[in-house]
Amino acid sequence: MTPVIAIDGPSASGKGTVAARVAEALGYHYLDSGALYRLVALAAIQGGVDLDDEAALAATAARMGVEFGVGTVLLDGRDVSTELRAEEVGVAASRVAARPAVRQALLERQRGFRRSPGLVADGRDMGSVVFPDAPLKVFLTAGVETRAERRYKQLKEKGMYAKMGDVVEELRNRDERDSSRPVAPLKHYPDALFLDTTGLSIDRAVEQILEWWEKARVSGT
Repeated sequence: MTPVIAIDGPSASGKGTVAARVAEALGYHYLDSGALYRLVALAAIQGGVDLDDEAALAATAARMGVEFGVGTVLLDGRDVSTELRAEEVGVAASRVAARPAVRQALLERQRGFRRSPGLVADGRDMGSVVFPDAPLKVFLTAGVETRAERRYKQLKEKGMYAKMGDVVEELRNRDERDSSRPVAPLKHYPDALFLDTTGLSIDRAVEQILEWWEKARVSGT
């Protein structure tokens, strides 16, 4: 079975950057599952689909054309890499991800990324639902203030207006939505190793996961 490293955690925890770096170090494929939910949200917004219409959202998830390139994401053949990172899309994606029918529609799509020589997948239910047999599962998080600072910096770098207080409030709201949804809630499951990146550099976080992966491979678990 093709090996998978599943990295889950809340918004702005750094899991995407860390997961991509781990994949690069190992020569593995990389799945940003959050991008899929953002794509559904973006397609819904652009198509005038009601974000409360679960059936329509699931249909959108099933039929949208998706391609991941080097630093690019295509939606039905159009590069939407920049649009995907808009705060409006992120907020909508959190709502979309709470819909069971949408999660089901994307399940096999996500599993299709499991290809040789291996996969590093980041999201909120990679280890619990999508790849429950992953030999290494990591729950990567950071304090809300640290995550807010990261998100605030990202927004400012993109030239977008942001207020720190609003960023903190939105992160807390998203944490609540993600952890309390009835299907695949975000939480630290017992079989996932816990990694708090508060005060931890990206390099050190990557090193830690690579160390865990080496031990997992040696032990054959």
